[in-house]
Amino acid sequence: MKEKFLRQFTEFIFVNDQPQEADVIFIPGNGWPQMAERAAELYREGYAPRLLPSGRHSITKGTFSGVRAGANVYSGDYRTEWEFIRDVLMKNGVPQEAILREDGATYTYENALLSRAVTDREGIQVKRGIICCREEHARRCLLYYQLVYPEAQLLICPASTGITRDNWYLSSRGIEKVLSEVERCGTQFHKILHREAGLDCSGMDM
Repeated sequence: MKEKFLRQFTEFIFVNDQPQEADVIFIPGNGWPQMAERAAELYREGYAPRLLPSGRHSITKGTFSGVRAGANVYSGDYRTEWEFIRDVLMKNGVPQEAILREDGATYTYENALLSRAVTDREGIQVKRGIICCREEHARRCLLYYQLVYPEAQLLICPASTGITRDNWYLSSRGIEKVLSEVERCGTQFHKILHREAGLDCSGMDM
Protein backbone atom coordinates (compact mmCIF):
# COMPACT_ATOMS: atom_id res chain seq x y z
CA MET A 1 0.00 0.00 0.00
CA LYS A 2 2.85 2.42 0.84
CA GLU A 3 4.37 1.83 -2.60
CA LYS A 4 1.07 2.76 -4.25
CA PHE A 5 0.94 6.12 -2.49
CA LEU A 6 4.61 6.81 -3.18
CA ARG A 7 3.99 6.12 -6.87
CA GLN A 8 1.00 8.46 -6.94
CA PHE A 9 2.91 11.30 -5.27
CA THR A 10 5.83 10.71 -7.61
CA GLU A 11 3.72 10.76 -10.76
CA PHE A 12 1.94 13.92 -9.63
CA ILE A 13 5.02 15.97 -8.74
CA PHE A 14 7.69 14.79 -11.17
CA VAL A 15 6.37 15.96 -14.53
CA ASN A 16 8.87 15.35 -17.33
CA ASP A 17 8.06 15.88 -21.01
CA GLN A 18 9.97 15.21 -24.17
CA PRO A 19 11.11 18.54 -25.64
CA GLN A 20 9.47 19.82 -28.80
CA GLU A 21 10.08 22.92 -30.90
CA ALA A 22 8.77 25.89 -28.94
CA ASP A 23 8.50 29.67 -29.01
CA VAL A 24 10.34 30.30 -25.74
CA ILE A 25 12.08 28.53 -22.87
CA PHE A 26 11.05 29.72 -19.41
CA ILE A 27 13.45 29.48 -16.45
CA PRO A 28 11.92 30.36 -13.06
CA GLY A 29 14.33 32.12 -10.72
CA ASN A 30 16.70 30.14 -8.50
CA GLY A 31 20.32 29.89 -7.44
CA TRP A 32 21.00 26.50 -9.02
CA PRO A 33 22.75 26.44 -12.43
CA GLN A 34 21.36 23.08 -13.57
CA MET A 35 18.09 24.47 -14.93
CA ALA A 36 19.80 27.16 -16.98
CA GLU A 37 22.35 24.60 -18.22
CA ARG A 38 19.47 22.39 -19.37
CA ALA A 39 17.81 25.37 -21.05
CA ALA A 40 21.06 26.24 -22.83
CA GLU A 41 21.34 22.67 -24.06
CA LEU A 42 17.82 22.85 -25.50
CA TYR A 43 18.62 26.19 -27.11
CA ARG A 44 21.77 24.81 -28.75
CA GLU A 45 19.72 21.88 -30.05
CA GLY A 46 17.34 24.33 -31.73
CA TYR A 47 14.21 23.83 -29.63
CA ALA A 48 13.49 27.55 -29.12
CA PRO A 49 14.90 30.89 -30.34
CA ARG A 50 14.40 32.83 -27.10
CA LEU A 51 14.89 32.17 -23.39
CA LEU A 52 13.16 33.98 -20.55
CA PRO A 53 14.82 33.74 -17.13
CA SER A 54 12.67 35.30 -14.42
CA GLY A 55 13.59 36.33 -10.92
CA ARG A 56 14.81 39.03 -8.60
CA HIS A 57 15.25 37.12 -5.35
CA SER A 58 13.26 35.03 -2.91
CA ILE A 59 10.49 36.98 -1.20
CA THR A 60 11.45 35.36 2.11
CA LYS A 61 15.16 36.24 1.91
CA GLY A 62 14.93 39.72 0.40
CA THR A 63 18.19 39.33 -1.50
CA PHE A 64 19.79 36.92 -3.96
CA SER A 65 20.72 33.95 -1.79
CA GLY A 66 23.82 33.00 -3.74
CA VAL A 67 25.00 30.29 -6.10
CA ARG A 68 23.97 26.84 -4.87
CA ALA A 69 26.31 24.78 -7.08
CA GLY A 70 29.19 25.42 -9.48
CA ALA A 71 30.37 28.57 -7.72
CA ASN A 72 33.85 28.02 -9.14
CA VAL A 73 32.40 28.43 -12.64
CA TYR A 74 29.65 30.95 -11.92
CA SER A 75 31.46 33.40 -9.69
CA GLY A 76 29.97 36.76 -10.62
CA ASP A 77 28.68 39.38 -8.23
CA TYR A 78 25.02 38.63 -8.95
CA ARG A 79 22.41 41.01 -7.60
CA THR A 80 19.42 39.08 -8.93
CA GLU A 81 18.47 35.56 -9.96
CA TRP A 82 18.07 36.86 -13.51
CA GLU A 83 21.69 38.08 -13.61
CA PHE A 84 22.88 34.70 -12.37
CA ILE A 85 20.80 32.71 -14.86
CA ARG A 86 21.87 34.97 -17.73
CA ASP A 87 25.53 34.31 -16.88
CA VAL A 88 24.94 30.55 -16.79
CA LEU A 89 23.19 30.69 -20.15
CA MET A 90 25.93 32.76 -21.79
CA LYS A 91 28.69 30.53 -20.40
CA ASN A 92 26.84 27.61 -21.95
CA GLY A 93 26.66 28.98 -25.46
CA VAL A 94 23.56 31.19 -25.50
CA PRO A 95 24.07 34.63 -27.11
CA GLN A 96 22.95 37.61 -25.04
CA GLU A 97 20.47 38.73 -27.70
CA ALA A 98 18.49 35.51 -27.27
CA ILE A 99 17.92 36.16 -23.55
CA LEU A 100 14.85 38.13 -22.50
CA ARG A 101 14.77 40.00 -19.19
CA GLU A 102 12.47 39.67 -16.19
CA ASP A 103 14.18 40.61 -12.96
CA GLY A 104 11.34 41.64 -10.67
CA ALA A 105 9.68 38.39 -9.58
CA THR A 106 10.09 37.17 -5.99
CA TYR A 107 7.99 33.97 -6.00
CA THR A 108 6.91 31.34 -8.51
CA TYR A 109 3.47 32.66 -9.45
CA GLU A 110 5.04 36.08 -9.98
CA ASN A 111 7.64 34.43 -12.26
CA ALA A 112 4.75 33.34 -14.45
CA LEU A 113 2.80 36.61 -14.27
CA LEU A 114 5.76 38.86 -15.04
CA SER A 115 7.00 36.53 -17.76
CA ARG A 116 3.63 36.93 -19.45
CA ALA A 117 4.05 40.71 -19.29
CA VAL A 118 7.44 40.37 -21.02
CA THR A 119 6.22 38.11 -23.84
CA ASP A 120 3.18 40.34 -24.42
CA ARG A 121 5.40 43.43 -24.53
CA GLU A 122 7.80 41.77 -26.96
CA GLY A 123 4.95 40.59 -29.18
CA ILE A 124 5.81 36.92 -28.67
CA GLN A 125 2.79 34.68 -29.16
CA VAL A 126 3.51 31.61 -27.06
CA LYS A 127 1.78 28.67 -28.69
CA ARG A 128 4.21 26.24 -27.09
CA GLY A 129 6.66 26.89 -24.29
CA ILE A 130 9.26 24.85 -22.42
CA ILE A 131 9.78 25.27 -18.68
CA CYS A 132 13.17 24.34 -17.21
CA CYS A 133 12.79 24.04 -13.44
CA ARG A 134 13.90 21.78 -10.60
CA GLU A 135 12.50 18.27 -10.83
CA GLU A 136 10.57 18.54 -7.57
CA HIS A 137 9.20 21.96 -8.57
CA ALA A 138 7.70 20.73 -11.83
CA ARG A 139 4.00 20.37 -10.98
CA ARG A 140 3.72 23.75 -9.27
CA CYS A 141 5.56 25.52 -12.09
CA LEU A 142 3.25 23.90 -14.60
CA LEU A 143 0.20 24.95 -12.56
CA TYR A 144 1.24 28.60 -12.43
CA TYR A 145 2.51 29.03 -15.97
CA GLN A 146 -0.52 27.21 -17.41
CA LEU A 147 -2.82 29.58 -15.53
CA VAL A 148 -1.00 32.55 -17.03
CA TYR A 149 -0.64 31.02 -20.52
CA PRO A 150 -3.97 29.13 -20.82
CA GLU A 151 -3.78 29.09 -24.60
CA ALA A 152 -0.29 27.54 -24.77
CA GLN A 153 1.00 23.99 -24.67
CA LEU A 154 3.61 23.93 -21.91
CA LEU A 155 6.27 21.24 -21.62
CA ILE A 156 8.31 20.58 -18.50
CA CYS A 157 11.97 19.74 -19.17
CA PRO A 158 13.44 19.76 -15.66
CA ALA A 159 16.90 19.32 -14.21
CA SER A 160 17.97 17.58 -11.03
CA THR A 161 19.51 19.29 -8.02
CA GLY A 162 19.76 16.01 -6.13
CA ILE A 163 16.11 15.17 -5.46
CA THR A 164 14.71 12.84 -8.11
CA ARG A 165 11.63 10.69 -8.69
CA ASP A 166 13.73 7.66 -7.72
CA ASN A 167 15.20 8.88 -4.42
CA TRP A 168 12.99 11.59 -2.90
CA TYR A 169 11.45 9.28 -0.28
CA LEU A 170 14.85 8.07 0.94
CA SER A 171 15.98 11.27 2.70
CA SER A 172 14.45 13.76 5.11
CA ARG A 173 15.25 16.60 2.72
CA GLY A 174 13.58 14.82 -0.20
CA ILE A 175 10.47 13.93 1.79
CA GLU A 176 10.14 17.47 3.08
CA LYS A 177 10.62 19.07 -0.34
CA VAL A 178 8.28 16.80 -2.28
CA LEU A 179 5.45 16.59 0.23
CA SER A 180 5.68 20.37 0.75
CA GLU A 181 5.14 20.72 -3.00
CA VAL A 182 2.08 18.48 -2.78
CA GLU A 183 0.72 20.64 0.04
CA ARG A 184 1.42 23.90 -1.79
CA CYS A 185 -0.29 22.71 -4.94
CA GLY A 186 -3.35 21.90 -2.86
CA THR A 187 -3.49 25.08 -0.79
CA GLN A 188 -2.69 27.37 -3.71
CA PHE A 189 -5.14 25.71 -6.09
CA HIS A 190 -7.66 26.07 -3.26
CA LYS A 191 -7.27 29.84 -3.58
CA ILE A 192 -7.44 29.71 -7.36
CA LEU A 193 -10.72 27.77 -7.31
CA HIS A 194 -12.22 30.20 -4.80
CA ARG A 195 -11.18 33.15 -6.94
CA GLU A 196 -12.55 31.58 -10.12
CA ALA A 197 -15.88 30.96 -8.38
CA GLY A 198 -16.02 34.51 -6.99
CA LEU A 199 -15.71 33.28 -3.39
CA ASP A 200 -13.75 34.89 -0.56
CA CYS A 201 -10.11 33.77 -0.66
CA SER A 202 -8.61 36.34 1.70
CA GLY A 203 -5.94 35.03 4.01
CA MET A 204 -4.77 32.33 1.57
CA ASP A 205 -1.17 32.62 0.40
CA MET A 206 -0.12 32.10 -3.21
